[in-house]
Amino acid sequence: MPQFAEVALPVPMRQNFTYQIPTNLAWPLEVGMRVRVPFGRQQLIGLVVNISDECALPPQQLKAINVVLDSSPLLSEPLYKLTLWAARYYLCSQGQMLTQALPVALRKGASAAPEFISYYALTDKGAAATLASLKRSPAQQKILQQLQQGELTTEEVQVLELSKTAIKALKDKDWIGLYERPLVADRHWREQLELGEQPLKLNKQQAVAVAALTVQTGYQCTLLEGITGSGKTEVYLSLLETVLKQGKQALILVPEIGLTPQTINRFKRRFNVTIAVIHSGLTDKQRLDAWRQARCGEAAIIIGTRSALFTPMMWPGVIILDEEHDASFKQQEGVGYHARDLAVMRGHLEDIPVVLGSATPSLETLHNALNGRYAHLQLGERAGGALKVRQGIIDIRNLPLRAGMSQPLLNEMRLHLQAGNQVLLFLNRRGFAPALICHECGYLHECDRCDAFFTVHQALGEIRCHHCGNQYAIPRQCHHCGSTMLQGQGIGTEQLEAMLTKEFPDYPVVRIDRDTTSRKGSLEKQLAAIHRGEYKILVGTQMLAKGHHFPDVTLVGLLDVDGALFSADFRAPERFGQLYTQVAGRAGRASKPGTVLLQTHQSDNPLLKDLLHRGYGEFARSQLSERQQALLPPAWHMILIKAEAHQASDADTFLAEFAALLPQDNAFEVIGPMPAPLDRKAGKFRRQLLVQAADRKRLQQVFEQLLPQAEALTSGKRCRWSLDRDPQDLL
Repeated sequence: MPQFAEVALPVPMRQNFTYQIPTNLAWPLEVGMRVRVPFGRQQLIGLVVNISDECALPPQQLKAINVVLDSSPLLSEPLYKLTLWAARYYLCSQGQMLTQALPVALRKGASAAPEFISYYALTDKGAAATLASLKRSPAQQKILQQLQQGELTTEEVQVLELSKTAIKALKDKDWIGLYERPLVADRHWREQLELGEQPLKLNKQQAVAVAALTVQTGYQCTLLEGITGSGKTEVYLSLLETVLKQGKQALILVPEIGLTPQTINRFKRRFNVTIAVIHSGLTDKQRLDAWRQARCGEAAIIIGTRSALFTPMMWPGVIILDEEHDASFKQQEGVGYHARDLAVMRGHLEDIPVVLGSATPSLETLHNALNGRYAHLQLGERAGGALKVRQGIIDIRNLPLRAGMSQPLLNEMRLHLQAGNQVLLFLNRRGFAPALICHECGYLHECDRCDAFFTVHQALGEIRCHHCGNQYAIPRQCHHCGSTMLQGQGIGTEQLEAMLTKEFPDYPVVRIDRDTTSRKGSLEKQLAAIHRGEYKILVGTQMLAKGHHFPDVTLVGLLDVDGALFSADFRAPERFGQLYTQVAGRAGRASKPGTVLLQTHQSDNPLLKDLLHRGYGEFARSQLSERQQALLPPAWHMILIKAEAHQASDADTFLAEFAALLPQDNAFEVIGPMPAPLDRKAGKFRRQLLVQAADRKRLQQVFEQLLPQAEALTSGKRCRWSLDRDPQDLL
C-alpha cells in the first residue's frame, strides 16, 4: 500500500507539499528526516513533517521523493516542536523556519553524520618548551599558552583569531602538529570535570545569585539584572561548573561576533572542555563541525550568536543569553524571529533553566520579571574593588566646539591622560562627516536612491550611503550650483580621530568602528593593543560599548547624543538609556575611580535627568509605566506590515486593502498606511501599517484567518511586502 509524506520546503508559501514515498528505501522514513524532492523545474531539500497512508490528491498529480538524506531525524523532539511553534508565531511557512534551524551545509545536502575533526596539539618538543623562550614573539607565545590548556580545533583557532604566521612558525619548529581524529562522543568531561583555573571569590550578591540559580530544576526563566562591572560572567561560570558536573551541556548566546573571542577565552581558561563556536564569520563546514560536536555531546559548551539558538544538545542543561537587551538578537531579514523569545520557549520545551543577563534589561524582559513570570536576581555592587562612577553633564549651548568637542571635555581628558590612564570617546557616527554641504548655496548631497544624505569618508576619498551602500568619489563641484566650496557637515569618528591626533600628539589614538574593523582579526588586534596600553585615546561607535573590559579607562565622554533623544521610534528612550549605561560602564572597572561626561544641548531634558539621577533600573521602570499608559509594547502586542515598491501608490494601495480586512475597536488598533521614517531606500518607496492588540491570542487568530485573503490580493503582486512580529526597529 503506498505511503505519502508531507514535506516542508524552504519556500515562502504557507503550506507543505505531499510526495509519494518510494517502496525501495534502505530504512523507514521518519518525521524530521531530510529528503530531496522535485519542485517545479528544480530539486529542493525539505524536512518530512508528516507520514500518512492516505492522500486526497489524484495519483497523476503526485511526484515521488528522489533521495532520503538521513537515517534518523535531525532535530530532537523539543527542537522540532520549537521550529513549528516559531513558524506559527512569526506567521511564516514551516519550511522557512525549519531550514533556519539547520546549518547552511545541511540545507545544501551535506551529511549530518559525525566525521573527522581537525585540531592542533603540542608535540613532545612543544610540551617541554616554556613561554619565556618566546618572549620576542607574543603571537607564538599566545598560541603556546592556549595549547598548554588543551587542544584547539581549527574552528577555535579561527574564532580566537590566532596568527596563521605564528602557527606556521611553531609547526616548522615541530612544537605543534595538526592532527585529525574521528568525531566520537568523547565525553570525559561528564565523568570528571577539570578546572583550568580556580574560581574567583564571589561577593555576597554574586553568591546569592549562584545559590538561587544552582538549585533550579526543570524550566525556570531568570532575569539576572546586574549593573555594569558587577561580575555577571563570574556568576555564569559558577553556574556552568554545577551544570557540567551534572554531565549536562550549556548553550551561551552573545549578541556580537566581536564578543566571542573574549568570551571563549574566559570559558576556556576556566574549563578544560571542548567548546563549539557557531557564528556567521565561520565557513559552512566549520559551523557544521561545531553543530555535530554539540549534537553528539563532545562539546560541553556551545557559544554563538543568534543562529546558534537552534544548535542541538545531547544532554541539554542550561541556556544563557548575555546582554539579552541587545537588538542584534532580533533577525531583521527573512524570518524576523527574536532569539531571546525563542530561547525562553526552547528552555520550556527542553525543561531546562534559562538565564537572561543584562545591566540594562529590555522592557519586555523587565515587564515579565516584575509580573512574576520570570525569577528576578539583582547585582547592585561592582565586582572587586571597583568604585561607583562619577557622572556629569556638559551643557554645550553657546560653547565653541572643535570636531564636536568642548573645551571642558578636552581639559578633563588632559588630566586623565597625564595621570597615565586611558580615555574613551563615544560617537555613534562613523565616517568623516554625516553630510556634504555646499558652502555657497547650502545644497546637501543626497543619495539618489534613498531619502538620506551621503556620509563623507575622507580617508577613502568617497561619499557613501550607509543605507543602501551607494558610493561615489568625493565630488569636486556642487551638483546644484557648480561651486567648488564643498565641506563636511557634522562630525564623524574619522574627523574626531584626526583632531585628537593633532591635539594630543603624545598620546596614540585608536578608532574602532565598522570601517576600521572590516578586515578579519583587526578588532581582536586593536583590543589587545588597548589592553597592553599602546593606545591612550579610544574613539568608537557602539562596537566599543558592548561588554569590553578596559581596566585603565577612567574617563568616558559621550558626544552628540541629542539625536537619540528625539526619534520617531517609541523605543528610542529605552535604547538611549541602554546605550548610555553600557558606554558609561566602561569607566572605572578596576580599582581606579571612573568619570563619565555627557555633552548635550538638552541639559534640562527630563529623560536625561531621570537616567543620571536614578540610574537605568528606575529609569526603565518609569519608561515601562509610560508604555502601559500609551498602550505600547510590552503592554500591547504589535505586528508591523511593511511594503515597498517603485511607485509609492502601489505600496499604499496594497496596505489600504490589507487594513480593510482587519477589525478595528478599542482593543484592536490599526495605524496607517503611512510612510516609513526612511521613506525611500535603494530606489524603492517604503510604507508601513502598524497593528496593535491588547490580547496576543486574538492578534494571532486574526492574522491566521486573514493571511490567505491578503495573499490573494492582486495589489500585493505590485509590491514586496512582509510581516514583522514584535518589531524592534520601526525605521
